[in-house]
Amino acid sequence: MLDSPSQLSAGVWNCLLALQPDASPFMCHEYLAALHYSGSATPATGWKLRLVTVWQGDVLQAACALYLKDHSYGEYVFDWAWANAYQQHGVPYYPKAVVAAPFTPVPGARLLARDAESRAVLVQALVAWCEAQGLSSLHVLFANPVDVAACADAGLMLRHTVQFHWTNTLEGYRDFDDFLASMAQDKRKKIRQERRKVADAGVTFRSAQGTAITPQDWDFFYRCYERTYLEHGNAPYLSRDFFQRMADTMPEHWLLFVAEREDDGVKTPIASSLIAVTAYGMGAGGINDAQPQVAYGRYWGALERVDCLHFEACYYQPLAWCIAHGVARFEGGAQGEHKMARALLPVKTTSAHWLAHPAFADAVERFLEREGAGIAGYMDDLAQRSPLKITRPAQT
Repeated sequence: MLDSPSQLSAGVWNCLLALQPDASPFMCHEYLAALHYSGSATPATGWKLRLVTVWQGDVLQAACALYLKDHSYGEYVFDWAWANAYQQHGVPYYPKAVVAAPFTPVPGARLLARDAESRAVLVQALVAWCEAQGLSSLHVLFANPVDVAACADAGLMLRHTVQFHWTNTLEGYRDFDDFLASMAQDKRKKIRQERRKVADAGVTFRSAQGTAITPQDWDFFYRCYERTYLEHGNAPYLSRDFFQRMADTMPEHWLLFVAEREDDGVKTPIASSLIAVTAYGMGAGGINDAQPQVAYGRYWGALERVDCLHFEACYYQPLAWCIAHGVARFEGGAQGEHKMARALLPVKTTSAHWLAHPAFADAVERFLEREGAGIAGYMDDLAQRSPLKITRPAQT
């Protein structure tokens, strides 16, 4: 049990991550270290890191990033009702244990392991440690299928939520117009109208990836990102230092779109969106620079209001880029049924939960059965409202 990323080398962690299905940049050692050392995810902000490791000799067999939490912010799998029920009965819910990428509702590998046996040992060790520490619960959030199966085998309860992802065709769309041609006429018309509003306002976009994102670009992006949070009455989760660390240690995983308004030949930046990208292969130093296959919509902000600017910056520009670069999938983040109108289709995501208190565990299990039936019905309903000409089956 380690309490700092510096206690385990990036090479050892990332080599194990490279073996996992659905590995993403958000489980890279550099990402977790940036959260920790920038002060974004620390005990002061309610995220106390523990790196749980399983070794065989000097070989790391399994590992995960566990956080001790005294609140439920930044998780995107909402358990406030559970916490309130505990409080009403005079039972402490916090601290709890969460295995997750902080502030990052991206499904993927959470329990890093060399094989199924090592993964099972890791889950058993997690539950045993939580019991020994007297914690109320353990939550493995947005896990991939192999992690879900290991958790279910260990008796953890499963909870499902819905996200919205865009998927390229097997042969790949030729361009944005080819993509629009796959959509129902009313949806196609609406997207064109929204894009026209932005263009008519004199707004154009430029993009930069990796080291082509300048320090000035990063500064401008953070102004936009911070403004969005402050306008909603909250301080941003992530510090400017976090993004500097991303620029220094993981630049190849970031794609920035900057919206510029032109007046009298002068372009003024007014908004930006930041997209994360992954790649086909991974190596000891992290994800390599191969052709990216997945893009993740992450952060956005604007200094001026322009009708439909959010849709252009966060969906249409990234989708056009994904099409041009042959990217297989664009994940739009948590919630947001409105994303379906932009051809992001429903996908079921899964988390796993263990509660120490038997009576509360029974109550939550009954709740999850009802909620799961509701999610299944919701997915069926969404499948009937596909924006595409040919309905694709909902993903599970």
